Amino acid sequence: MIDRNLQPVQWSEFMCELEDAKEHLANLIKEIEEDVTYDENNLRIDLGHVYAHLNRAWRRSMRALDRGDRDFASRFPDDLKPI
Repeated sequence: MIDRNLQPVQWSEFMCELEDAKEHLANLIKEIEEDVTYDENNLRIDLGHVYAHLNRAWRRSMRALDRGDRDFASRFPDDLKPI
């Protein structure tokens, strides 16, 4: 896990990803509740967006961001077991 005191930049990036995920999830819930034409295609796109933020947050939480490892945030977490 990133240490907020030792790695303040990485901590900030981690928290930003979580805040973005929270914001997009709140917007998704509101849109689903209000838009009767909201369909599966929209859900796939919107959930994918939320997932991307959560995935980057997970990867950032597990190690300090190595700027040379551009691929780390796009890989599916291999240390999480599906439920």
